[in-house]
Amino acid sequence: QVQLEESGGGLVQAGGSLRLSCAASTPAFINYAMGWFRQGPGKKREFLAGISWNPNNTHYVDSAKGRFTISRNNAKKTVYLEMNSLKPEDTAVYYCAADSRYPPLSKSVLYWGQGTQVTVSS
Repeated sequence: QVQLEESGGGLVQAGGSLRLSCAASTPAFINYAMGWFRQGPGKKREFLAGISWNPNNTHYVDSAKGRFTISRNNAKKTVYLEMNSLKPEDTAVYYCAADSRYPPLSKSVLYWGQGTQVTVSS
């Protein structure tokens, strides 16, 4: 019943930036921890960044620390991922997710978005 819609992906050169958005349909958005995952070609889906019900609490995978920033706007029921200093290895399909626990885990995610493609060229 909960729909998550990602947007903002595209093609960017190495060193560039992108801002991803994920809009949720549920009025209970504030009750969910939110996160971003990604899946590169031939790879498993991996956790990237999470944000708790308290937007001051965030968690990042090591490769994203210092480059990516997750945030949320509860009034707009939207979670964002600002990506800077992008590298070719960041190329993947990026998914937003809603979970009842924090940080979100692949095994416990309740709702997934359909994904948005991010391609970083050399």
